[in-house]
Amino acid sequence: MKTSDYKSDLYKRLKSNPEYALGYLNLALSDEDPKVLLLAVKDIIEAKSSISKIAKSTGLNREHVYRMLSEEGNPSMINVLKVLKALGLSLQAAQTNVLTNNEHSALVR
Repeated sequence: MKTSDYKSDLYKRLKSNPEYALGYLNLALSDEDPKVLLLAVKDIIEAKSSISKIAKSTGLNREHVYRMLSEEGNPSMINVLKVLKALGLSLQAAQTNVLTNNEHSALVR
């Protein structure tokens, strides 16, 4: 099947190439749909580890990790950060455009 070939190839790349995993995660972060990020995190977990191992290393319940990464999942930011840290990853902010002084002032008020 093409889907299993795709997943198998994706998991192989995610497991063996840390830069690929970072690019995959960053691409997911650029999507407006937060579910895309959760799917990417789940793919990285399945490629590099297991839900059980991630749950154990984060102190989260295994069922909770499954739920938070499901289609209906709505995890807290702290739990996403815990999972990413367990994978050896982190989120970082980057400037995407330069704000004018007026735009910056409006944001910090």
